Amino acid sequence: MLGSIAAFYAVMTPYTKVEESFNVQAMHDVLYHTHRIEKYDHLEFPGVVPRTFIGAVVISIISSPAVFLMRLLHVPKFYSLLTVRLVLSCVTLLSLRLLRVQVKKKFGHHTEAFFVVLTAIQFHLLFYSSRPLPNIFALALVNLAYSLWFKGSNLRTLQALIVAAVVFRCDIILLLGPIGFALLLSRSVSLMEAVKYCVSTALICIGITVLIDSIMWRRILWPEFEVLWFNSVLNRSSEWGTHSIHWYFTSALPRSMLVAYPLCMVGALLDRRIVPYMLPVFLFVVLYSKLPHKELRFIIGSIPMFNVSAALAASRLYNNRKKSGWNLLYILMLGAFLVSLGYSAVTFMASYNNYPGGYAIKALHEADSSGNEKMVHIDAFTAMSGVSRFCENEYPWRYSKEEGLSVEEFQERNFTYLLNEHRSISGYKCLFAVDGFSRVKLQPQIPPLSLVQEPKVFAHGNMRDPDILSLNWPGSSLRTHPDFYPRTTNCQQ
Repeated sequence: MLGSIAAFYAVMTPYTKVEESFNVQAMHDVLYHTHRIEKYDHLEFPGVVPRTFIGAVVISIISSPAVFLMRLLHVPKFYSLLTVRLVLSCVTLLSLRLLRVQVKKKFGHHTEAFFVVLTAIQFHLLFYSSRPLPNIFALALVNLAYSLWFKGSNLRTLQALIVAAVVFRCDIILLLGPIGFALLLSRSVSLMEAVKYCVSTALICIGITVLIDSIMWRRILWPEFEVLWFNSVLNRSSEWGTHSIHWYFTSALPRSMLVAYPLCMVGALLDRRIVPYMLPVFLFVVLYSKLPHKELRFIIGSIPMFNVSAALAASRLYNNRKKSGWNLLYILMLGAFLVSLGYSAVTFMASYNNYPGGYAIKALHEADSSGNEKMVHIDAFTAMSGVSRFCENEYPWRYSKEEGLSVEEFQERNFTYLLNEHRSISGYKCLFAVDGFSRVKLQPQIPPLSLVQEPKVFAHGNMRDPDILSLNWPGSSLRTHPDFYPRTTNCQQ
């Protein structure tokens, strides 16, 4: 069930956003450029901080047989994007399965069943499971650590968290610290053993990441150390926005966990067995709250453990559903399940309409099937809202992501098409506009919520090329094509 839902999310929202751009481009380059590192995207667009190639390389290796076959059959690269995302989702869900098996052994099959149901009706965890973010590579190791922790393999728990922190996300240190301290307090591990295993694991991981990433980045580099310095020491992450100290507890977790959020608190009260596991994870979120720049993906590793506690509460309500008093609570819980499912459906629809750049380049490719050479310029907003190298077609299509061009400079350049956020550009005709999600609007009718969309990405054609204006662009005969409607509209609409 979880695999089907995650695959549905991946297929229905195949494009990626700016946060995923490094790993998406890296997986493309590993698969299509292999050893020709000089052609890799990160050398031209390195991003704010460097990231490790290890996750991208692993997923690419697993995906390579399927991608090789698709290349032989000349299948568009877009399907390679779907392949790597589905492979990543399989890895993430495999780690979640390991956790689920241990939940069943430790707390029983009812708790396991509710753990699955609660995860299924939540949107964010399964939606993110196929997203090539450093946080998701780390999440797979965090899930593995939780399963080892429930199993009683405490030293291996620490080792899994160290791999996640050293290689993928340095902030997992904030989870490693409370868990390690809890294990020491409970005398589940000795200090000398913990130091020996942790230091040796950290040194091996540092050696591997420095070796691989120094080759790929062409300089001596430990990526996560630079990320730690940038985010924590320099506090530069605040430049991308800040939230209040309580935001994770009052906004991020309630939106992502839904009915499981209050249930996880009840679970800690009803079943004290979960408290030693839940408390260090809770402290992880508290510690992370000190960082002004906040995003849900930063603490997504806490959700599986909180879901275990919520599943314990749901299981207790289920087992006592025939008793007076408990039956009303059980009915309320089922109602909350349905409300959560409805909220997840609305959130999915918003996300579905949140990749106008990806839909724009798809519409452009499908509308112009001529054999003439054409150059497409992709601006930063379009690239950040769905366009990656996986979306590019072979010759006669060529692409430019040249930065720093003013609107006036486009008239002097010989671009065939422009994809950008400007409604009008001198020397170019606006061919179509792609709508994107703007906000949710309350309305006094059924359904009570509606999604408001507005034009986000505009496709322009060079007016010096008469062949462009003779094509059927979205907004004319293609307006009713199901692949375009309702995302693609006439520029004047």
